[in-house]
Amino acid sequence: MSDSASEYWFCVKHHAVEAPPDMCPPIDRLGPYPTHAEAERALERVEERNEEWDNDPRWNDDLED
Repeated sequence: MSDSASEYWFCVKHHAVEAPPDMCPPIDRLGPYPTHAEAERALERVEERNEEWDNDPRWNDDLED
């Protein structure tokens, strides 16, 4: 598939890649992504980033007494 759109979004409601003009409301989207392929990986990237942040001591939310 050729990337003819300039931005792609991932709809978390429909689990589908979207591009203008036919898109769901912003509350239901992740992005923008530069390619269709990157938008398809949106949920994987979210999981990867969450794992990175969970293991980052600067973002450790355990309170010390």
